[in-house]
Amino acid sequence: MAAPSRQKRPDPPPPPPAPHSQTSSWTAFWVEGCEQIRQLSKWLRFGLRVKRWLVVGLFGIAVLVAGVDLMLLTQLSDLGDGLNQILYAQFGILLSQTNSAVALTYQVLIGLPLAAMGFLMFLYGLKNALASVTSAVAPAPNEPIVDTIWRRRQLAGGARIVVIGGGTGLSTMLRGLKEYTSNITAVVTVTDDGGSSGRLLREFNMLPPGDIRNCLVALADAEPLMQQLFQYRFEPGKQEKPGAEGSDSGLSGHNFGNLLIAAMLHITGDFEEAVRETSRVLAIRGRVLPATTRQVGLRAEFEDGTVVEGESLITAQKQRIARVTLTDPDADPLEESLEAIRTADAIVIGPGSVYTSVVPNFLVRGVAAAVTESRALKIYVCNVMTQPGETDGYQASDHARAVLKQAGLPVFDHVLINVSEPSEEVRGRYAGVGAEWVLPDVDRVRTLGLRPIPGDFLAEGNIAHHSPDKLAAAIVHLINRRDRPLIWALDRRL
Repeated sequence: MAAPSRQKRPDPPPPPPAPHSQTSSWTAFWVEGCEQIRQLSKWLRFGLRVKRWLVVGLFGIAVLVAGVDLMLLTQLSDLGDGLNQILYAQFGILLSQTNSAVALTYQVLIGLPLAAMGFLMFLYGLKNALASVTSAVAPAPNEPIVDTIWRRRQLAGGARIVVIGGGTGLSTMLRGLKEYTSNITAVVTVTDDGGSSGRLLREFNMLPPGDIRNCLVALADAEPLMQQLFQYRFEPGKQEKPGAEGSDSGLSGHNFGNLLIAAMLHITGDFEEAVRETSRVLAIRGRVLPATTRQVGLRAEFEDGTVVEGESLITAQKQRIARVTLTDPDADPLEESLEAIRTADAIVIGPGSVYTSVVPNFLVRGVAAAVTESRALKIYVCNVMTQPGETDGYQASDHARAVLKQAGLPVFDHVLINVSEPSEEVRGRYAGVGAEWVLPDVDRVRTLGLRPIPGDFLAEGNIAHHSPDKLAAAIVHLINRRDRPLIWALDRRL
């Protein structure tokens, strides 16, 4: 005999929802209202230096309303009726008699000055109230608060620009771009293993902060003294302990900004967060992101087959580089970097050392593909001078070709090329260290399928490098032309 089938019991119905408590809703509303009143009442505390100016402003509004009431006879306040009674008792004139020329004269002579005085009193009280608040929040500003607010609002509406690279060339360009927009994302290489950055890398097992520090200072909106502090480098010194042989101080050669980032790393436990907190200290316009948060080194293969690992050793070989790779080819970029690339209006690559500052960013997995797929305007800024032991003998087309070859994808289609030749004195000084002016072979750049943008981008002075202002102006000009489709289409046909 077959066993009877067991029927599944139906699930019990869900409990009915609790009835809405009208009392609890009113209680929450009352508590929230009381909290808002309590917060507003804090503005009446002694010592804020705000109450007096609020009273002046409110009194000015009252006088303004009274003056407008007298001019328009709208009877918005009792002052109009009171003046009518006084004037009628003294002179037998009623202001409400609009047909009387004398009444109209009194309205203009009394109402207009009264309204103007009230308006000025209101502005005076408002100005001093804002000044009292801003002086406590941002003491001793370098410019009027209204100019600061206007400038920051204008910068916040600027173009979204992603810059990719490293070294001093990138930071130089950032100084110019921050005057046009605060929507800047700098993606910076982290393969430096020399100097202060290399020591921190080895001693604290952290990402090298040198190039990131330079970009932070370039984008800083802080006081000049704060920027100098971040760039301060401790000079070699001797320990003064009795009996010591005078070994070098542990701070010798270290940069204060690098040490601060290292301290932030130990406090936060995360390098990305350490950079973010340091950005707040400097109040930078934009953000700076490492190309990857993994510790990666740089490996170069030279044309003679020699392989050298380490950025500082690569440039010391004084040989032509065939290609460079990362010691960790699976290093992933930050998602923030990829999102910034996807939504950018323009992506600017370089300037900087081709193989040790620019190319390493594209060796991080996914970066080159993200740049290629982006609909942004893509610009490569060619160096002014060659890099000794890295790009000896390179012309402008060689720089562009090397970046494209290493990236493996068309990561840019415009090339900004400096055509202004440095002075003989400057060129002679650079020749002493093995550097020479990059020849602007514009025609050869065009044969690569790229659009050259030649111009005078050289800074004035005894150093051959890009002018931040000229470079930024050229980049913003390209972005603005692209925003006007007809001009852009005609320009591309030329």
